[in-house]
Amino acid sequence: MVASDVRKFMEAALEKLTPAKAQEIARSVMKGQGRDQVQRFAKELMDWSARNRERVIDLVQREVKAQLKLVGVASREEVEALKRRVRELERIVPKRATAKRPAARKRTTARRTSAPAQTPEAT
Repeated sequence: MVASDVRKFMEAALEKLTPAKAQEIARSVMKGQGRDQVQRFAKELMDWSARNRERVIDLVQREVKAQLKLVGVASREEVEALKRRVRELERIVPKRATAKRPAARKRTTARRTSAPAQTPEAT
């Protein structure tokens, strides 16, 4: 087996392997073998490629999910649950509570006194 055959195997493991490509790899590996054996090997190679591709996809998905959780990114399910909760709360809260409130009266800084101020001369 030559380095180019190994490279073909690695490519077959990671990308979608077509029947034609599987036949090509099988022929190059099984030189001098019968047609049936080459065809059987090509089918096994396609099955192997599909299984490995699925394993890589699963591995990447698990790792991305773990990293997003580690960073604190909410999952789609968590976001949908929060949306449902907000809609529920919006239905519960009366409409007038969410309406704009009138502006509050301005307060003055002047002091109010109930009795007139006495001057020291008056006593």
